Amino acid sequence: METTSTLLSWIIFTPAFLGVLTLFSPSSLEGQLRKFALFQTLVSAVLAIIMYAGFSGQEAGFQFTQTVPWLPDWGINYIVGIDGISLPLVMLTAFVAPLAILGTWPDLSHGGELKLEKFFVAILMFLQSGMYGTFLAVDVFLFYFFWEVVLIPMFFLIGIWGGKERIYATVKFFLYTMVGSLLMLVAIFWLVRETQLQTGVLSASLESIAMLRFAFDDSSLWAALQSPQALLFLAFALAFVIKVPMVPFHTWLPDAHVQAPTVGSVFLAAVLLKLGTYGLMRIAIPLFPEAAHYFSTMFITLGVIGIIYGAFCALAQSDFKKLVAYSSVSHMGYIVVGLFSFNKIAIAGSLYQMINHGISAGGLFLIVGFLYERLHTRNLNEFGGLSKIVPVMAIAFMIMTLSSVALPGSNGFVGEFPILLGSFQTHPLMVLFAGSGVILGAVYALKAYQLVMLGPVTRTDLGDLHDLNLREVIAMSVLTLFVFGIGFFPKTFFGKSDATLNTYADTLIQKVGSP
Repeated sequence: METTSTLLSWIIFTPAFLGVLTLFSPSSLEGQLRKFALFQTLVSAVLAIIMYAGFSGQEAGFQFTQTVPWLPDWGINYIVGIDGISLPLVMLTAFVAPLAILGTWPDLSHGGELKLEKFFVAILMFLQSGMYGTFLAVDVFLFYFFWEVVLIPMFFLIGIWGGKERIYATVKFFLYTMVGSLLMLVAIFWLVRETQLQTGVLSASLESIAMLRFAFDDSSLWAALQSPQALLFLAFALAFVIKVPMVPFHTWLPDAHVQAPTVGSVFLAAVLLKLGTYGLMRIAIPLFPEAAHYFSTMFITLGVIGIIYGAFCALAQSDFKKLVAYSSVSHMGYIVVGLFSFNKIAIAGSLYQMINHGISAGGLFLIVGFLYERLHTRNLNEFGGLSKIVPVMAIAFMIMTLSSVALPGSNGFVGEFPILLGSFQTHPLMVLFAGSGVILGAVYALKAYQLVMLGPVTRTDLGDLHDLNLREVIAMSVLTLFVFGIGFFPKTFFGKSDATLNTYADTLIQKVGSP
């Protein structure tokens, strides 16, 4: 066993361990488990902060590494580590979890009979462990293991506590993800076998796989598609873009968001979608750079289509939650464009936008949840003039809206502007089309705000409508701090990622010869 630190393992498995304890907790604690869930997420956040404080921003490699033999005869080991790419995503997970629990909590009675509070809290904790593990895995098979672990809690979250069409949404979510996962698993087996053939060592570690060389023939499209590198790249890339989700593989997302409880939507939008873009950035692009570069125009085109298509779909929605869901399709398109631009500025912007979208989308889904808990509707045409009654909520809603439309001074601008600036250097025409998404995004976001908060009050049943309570104010205040903190001081939040991003981009560009 090779270990420099066990801290990352504590971060990964503490939520799962507390989740098991929750399942065996006495029935007398039911009704208090929300506080225990909040405590657990705060413990994980403290561990993540300790890790962040000890992380050196001067090093580009993995830190806090730990290696434990798992299935050595198959070349599979438990290897975890963190670098400047995974660091902000781990911190995003650490902070989103307590804010999601603070902000909203569903009705945990199923059919009015069965109390499932312990199970609900447990699967939230298992979900958190899966997300941490995916970001921290440095072995490809371990990455796949945690990738699949995340699927199980989301399946139960939507399937048990979702809306009326939860079964349809759950099955669709499960089938889409599993198709991509099967392709990834086949590619992993191929990689492990190829590692043994080329190095004589059976290994699934990223370090070993990065040393491999795969043939790639770009003389024609048919020749490229037959190349081992292209087949491996496309297998991984398809699995990841389904999770993003990128058009045309996006249709599972609006259904999942609409049917999921609000806390599930917050986790899904803020963190789970980033597993897809993280997989592209960590595995698909750097391990198969020539194939990624060859197909980059196709992925950028699909990313731009997603930006525009998602924006128009959001503009057409009357369901507030579905509008935010389609806005995620649009905003995630920017990240895909930046990653496949093979430009240092755009690549850095893509990482920043993963975090920034998590903050703004998570905040907007919390606002949707607050309104639904009070008024039991998500129809934008049934709101109106609420700013006169809930002014604090109106302020929080406006801040998240401005973050979503990338207003200068907000965190959204820090992500989208570098993507567009860097990508313009390599694909100027595509960026001109992508830039229209900024305008469309402002249109649908401000339209939603106008319908909900401005104009005359259109409802007569608002006697019990109340503004944000202390718990909700705390959640939205922390998100607001990130919106403006990142917007005005991005170096403070992303400075520790600079060394890794510079090395990553320089190595990638050198391999493909892109300017």
